[in-house]
Amino acid sequence: MRAIWTGSIAFGLVNVPVKLYSATENHDVSMHQVHEKDGGRIRNQHRCQECGKVVESDDMVKAWDDGENRVILTKEDFEALPADENDDLEVLQFVPNDQIDPIMLEKSYFLEPTSKTPKSYLLLRQTLEDTDRTAIVTITLRSRTRLAILRVCGKVLMIQTLRWADEIRDVDFKGVDSQAKISKKELEMSAKLVESYSEDFTPEEFNDDYQEELRKLIDAKIDKSESLDLEKAFGDEEEDEEPGGDVIDLMEALQKSVDSSRSSKKGSASSKKGSSTSGAKKSSGKSGAKKSSGKSSSSNSGKKKTG
Repeated sequence: MRAIWTGSIAFGLVNVPVKLYSATENHDVSMHQVHEKDGGRIRNQHRCQECGKVVESDDMVKAWDDGENRVILTKEDFEALPADENDDLEVLQFVPNDQIDPIMLEKSYFLEPTSKTPKSYLLLRQTLEDTDRTAIVTITLRSRTRLAILRVCGKVLMIQTLRWADEIRDVDFKGVDSQAKISKKELEMSAKLVESYSEDFTPEEFNDDYQEELRKLIDAKIDKSESLDLEKAFGDEEEDEEPGGDVIDLMEALQKSVDSSRSSKKGSASSKKGSSTSGAKKSSGKSGAKKSSGKSSSSNSGKKKTG
């Protein structure tokens, strides 16, 4: 495998040096289009609708179009946007495992420890297992900051990028609100049917029959001398990356992080208590005071997430 990102997991004052690898690969047979008459490879061309000329990729830029207005964005425009070049995989929160909705999950990556003494990596892995927690993190891939989860997968840590909340569509299907009555007998029979199919999931038992038959078809055509010369593919060489250093004093960093977290929580609690007492003296039970307090809490919460 080839590492696509090198950096550190950062939580509190603890850094865990890691390399990032894609956890999945596509097993589909790779194919391309050819001219049926002579087997010649068909190449896609990008032709401008205005001048009719073929445009090379270096001369292409992106545009936003809503049907009435078109805004052209150049490479310089994108370079001017604030892009986070941080090599840290920053931990924002630790949440219960069951709070992650699978619909939000996207691509998966394995994390390899790069330190000569990966104690901090092993500590984080064990802590996540013992607490049944998943870390909410941010990571910058290809100049884009992405939200992701960090969790344990067997003996390794892995991250899975997440869709943003506004990317999940809201649906309102009429059928799901139907008042159709389901009898007790129907429920019992349905449960029995489920039970008859119940067993442990073993992914290795399932095969992609279509791809297997496609490979057999290709092999049969090769045996009949129906094949053509193919272009040779050259793989990219893996770059040598210098592993990051380990934490100098892991226990000290952990203790400072815990103390810092406790201090901030105590300060927040004292502040809330003081504002509550003051509010009660000035006007007990006024809804305006409650709204103001709620707004402040929401604002602080937002700052914590984006920080």
